[in-house]
Amino acid sequence: MYSTTKSDNIGTMHAFLLVGTNSEELKVKSDELAKKLGAAIINFPLKKIADVRDLGSLLKTTFPEPTIIYSESIDEATEETLNALLKNLEEPQENIYFILTASSTRKVLPTIVSRCQVIRIRNQESGILNKENIELFLKQTAGQKLAFFGTIKDRDKAKEFVESLIFYLHEKRDFKNMEVLVQTLTGLKLNGNVNLQLTNLVVNFI
Repeated sequence: MYSTTKSDNIGTMHAFLLVGTNSEELKVKSDELAKKLGAAIINFPLKKIADVRDLGSLLKTTFPEPTIIYSESIDEATEETLNALLKNLEEPQENIYFILTASSTRKVLPTIVSRCQVIRIRNQESGILNKENIELFLKQTAGQKLAFFGTIKDRDKAKEFVESLIFYLHEKRDFKNMEVLVQTLTGLKLNGNVNLQLTNLVVNFI
């Protein structure tokens, strides 16, 4: 039913991003995580910058027991809101966990994604996220990578493939190319030239 971009050792994680379009499945998974963490759930919408300010006020409270801040459809939040939320993910408070949901990661800041354990509903995965395809790409020479990227003309497909690389390497705890991948994804989201962004990725890929 689910696939993750990390192992099931959730004890060290403070933030989870559940990706899927089935609200019931997302809720089931969040309840499952809460049970594993022994945590209570607080439903907290995070769509506007004011919501993050309210969250900041809430987090000034000391939580003696594990508590989850649960926020649905984080991909509908403004970029300003996501940037403000980032500090909470970077500096997690003791006993506080975040469960965020999104129908897709395309509208979620890469910096948010990189600080979460991403859990996908399997039936929402597309072929481009296939593990074997990613592993094959990583084994290719620079020339082969350029040839492959030459077949990708659609911006959304380019973003989806770069996202899949980020997720795969994040799972492997392989961060040496994370900066260039995040830069590429950001450039694609800012409507940078698709061919140029992907070429630069290959040139700078270690």
